[in-house]
Amino acid sequence: MRSVNLHEAKTHLSELVGAAAAGEEIVIARAGKPLARLMPLEKAEPRRPGLAKGRVTEAFFEPLPEEELASWEA
Repeated sequence: MRSVNLHEAKTHLSELVGAAAAGEEIVIARAGKPLARLMPLEKAEPRRPGLAKGRVTEAFFEPLPEEELASWEA
């Protein structure tokens, strides 16, 4: 795990984000004290089409009551 000071992190942010995206964890510190950790995000699962099939009823397409519409417009 690499550690960089805050000034270096601001100067080389693009490079550090690229390193994190490639799997590296980077600690950002100020005066030697860790402040934050830059790390890769977990890979998202691919979306599966049709996940809600059969769950949306005709009621979904009915107009909203006037009081509900008014609360959204306020």
